[in-house]
Amino acid sequence: MKKILVLNGPNINMLGIREPGVYGKGSYADLIAYIRQTAEELGVEVECKQSNLEGELVTFIQEAYGKFDGIVINPAAYTHYSVALLDALKAVKLPAIEVHISNVHQREEFRHHSVTAPACVGQVVGLGFMGYALALRYLAAQAK
Repeated sequence: MKKILVLNGPNINMLGIREPGVYGKGSYADLIAYIRQTAEELGVEVECKQSNLEGELVTFIQEAYGKFDGIVINPAAYTHYSVALLDALKAVKLPAIEVHISNVHQREEFRHHSVTAPACVGQVVGLGFMGYALALRYLAAQAK
């Protein structure tokens, strides 16, 4: 069975509380349940992790090397400036998809640029939780 690591960055644990008009009313627990259900439907194993700490996310990415077939990552605020996450993704050379719940291109100008996207095979923005399902579907198909 293929294994996919799902990483969520800062404040994603506050889903349902933080700006529900932007991120929706679903909680972080709802997101994880949705991801697990999608993975089960696809016949892949997922491990979901969240951290508000940049270095911890880097460590999660490094630890994925040799253990996972792909990464779904929502770097959240780190998207816009974390060269450390970019370098970690490039180092492990696993196919990664960057996901954003909101449409970052309809938001503040600083959110329009992703530092981490160049290390990813694709990016899904603005589709809510469904973005995670699309990313998992793509990686499941590539990992076969």
